[in-house]
Amino acid sequence: MNTLVLLLVCMAILFAGYVGYGGWLVKQWGVGEGDKPTPAHTMADGVDYVPAKAPVLMGHHFSSIAGAGPITGPIAAAIFGWVPVALWVLIGGIFFGGVHDFGALFASVRNKGQSIGEIISSNMSKRAKQLFITFAYLTLILVVAAFAAIVSSTFGATYRNGVLDQAASATNASVAMVSLLFIVVAIVFGIFVYRRHTSVVTSSIFGVAAIIFVMAIGMNWHPLYFSTKTWMILVGIYITIASVTPVWILLQPRDYLSSFLLYAMLIVAVVGIFGAHPDIDPNLFPAFTGFSVTTKNGVLFLFPILFTTVACGAISGFHSLVSSGTTAKQLDKESDAKPIAYGGMLLECVLAIITLCAIAYARSTGHTKGVTDIFAGGISAMVGQIPLFAGMESIFYTLLVLAYSTFCLTSLDTATRLARFMFQEFFLEPGETPKDIKEGWKKVMVNPYVATLITVVLGVLLGMNGFQKIWGLFGAANQLLAGIGLLAVATWLGNAGRNNKMFLFPMGFMMIVTLSSLAIIVKNQIQIILNGAADWGPYAQAGIGTLLILLAIILAVEGCRTIAAQRRGEILKGSSEPAD
Repeated sequence: MNTLVLLLVCMAILFAGYVGYGGWLVKQWGVGEGDKPTPAHTMADGVDYVPAKAPVLMGHHFSSIAGAGPITGPIAAAIFGWVPVALWVLIGGIFFGGVHDFGALFASVRNKGQSIGEIISSNMSKRAKQLFITFAYLTLILVVAAFAAIVSSTFGATYRNGVLDQAASATNASVAMVSLLFIVVAIVFGIFVYRRHTSVVTSSIFGVAAIIFVMAIGMNWHPLYFSTKTWMILVGIYITIASVTPVWILLQPRDYLSSFLLYAMLIVAVVGIFGAHPDIDPNLFPAFTGFSVTTKNGVLFLFPILFTTVACGAISGFHSLVSSGTTAKQLDKESDAKPIAYGGMLLECVLAIITLCAIAYARSTGHTKGVTDIFAGGISAMVGQIPLFAGMESIFYTLLVLAYSTFCLTSLDTATRLARFMFQEFFLEPGETPKDIKEGWKKVMVNPYVATLITVVLGVLLGMNGFQKIWGLFGAANQLLAGIGLLAVATWLGNAGRNNKMFLFPMGFMMIVTLSSLAIIVKNQIQIILNGAADWGPYAQAGIGTLLILLAIILAVEGCRTIAAQRRGEILKGSSEPAD
């Protein structure tokens, strides 16, 4: 198979899915009917609820949901061959992930910009909400820990026997410098757009020029050679500030400008695939390796491993938290929901397919030293084959590493803000907001600064002290979030009198995937414990995995009971207003 043919066929299928299936969903749910004002206007507060133009919000949303997932997921799942990964990306993206992201955003917009947790409370029960929020918050802490560690590692200097290896640290120092200057550019951009009311087009032109300028500075002047541990602390300070500042001054503009880096990365990758269009060597990257693969960690089975590993490239529970946590509070009009949520998911699928092409070429050129080397090395080597770009491989390599780090950093500050929302919502009654709490201990707990500090301290400490020991749970936990997100939107649509059948199979499938994966994890960790060679990691994974299984079962029962009552025509207590 030729990589260019693979990319073009997959892009055509994804575009057809966006136009056909995405358009059908709009009609089924009544998206945009009546021109109802969105929460960004009706609840505008200048901090979290701030209307954003579609291109700006698309930049925030895509930068936040992408993270490292559509790159790391396909790379890890590639052990099963490129065909099953590509098929799951296409099927999962169009019929699972796109529906999940679009539905979560629409449901939140029609529910005052509230999170999936509040939607669960209104349509299922308060107990279900608290269970979901507890689980989602702990998952977000793990995300904060992991992404903070990833970002810090892409910034951190290399020391050998306590001595700085400046040559080996140059790329990381460049990435760190560009990222810091990028924040300054974003703040200036936000001031010009929202306070000086400069047009988005004009500001974008100057913003992109500023990005190119700071990249030139960072690649040639990068004096900050801090250790990874020091960067962890500095990143913790940054996300603390980013979580509580108004979205217009940092989150929106930074993510919007970051999106240009990400789009540039996609363009560079597509140019490389078009220019080099290498064939996939079946000896280096087989089409299919079997339904089970033997690795140094034991035998891995295609089901359920493939569906929890590809993650963001097909469907991810984290996306529902972004859609209903930050994006819904900034959506200018309902008609923007389809291109931002459904389109953003399918654009992520394109990135996952590009990653498969990168893997194929990376294996033939020896770029196999970790995720960043596989992706950046594979793409930059392809671009380097084009005569016009001969000799520029190292420049493109640095650009791609920077883009990868940018993915992680945008997801990191979004995840911190989302965790802050979740922490606050846990202590609120249905329909209550933090401003409604006037006194007592609850007033302290719903304070945004308190919620943020607790979140950041927990995340950074876990990131510095062995988050890898429980990272094995993330894939299953993330897909459990996806299953619950599908369940929540399905119950809301049913109560609102809209067609929710498109959610039922994806929801059931993801629940089965989750329970199967968690059962395997718990079994394997118990075996490690019984063998007598366990530190705290296996105990934590076994315990948390068991709790997640119970959580999935409880929420599935609650959801099925709700949907069954809808089928019988019963009116449920707490059901939401009709979608139309």
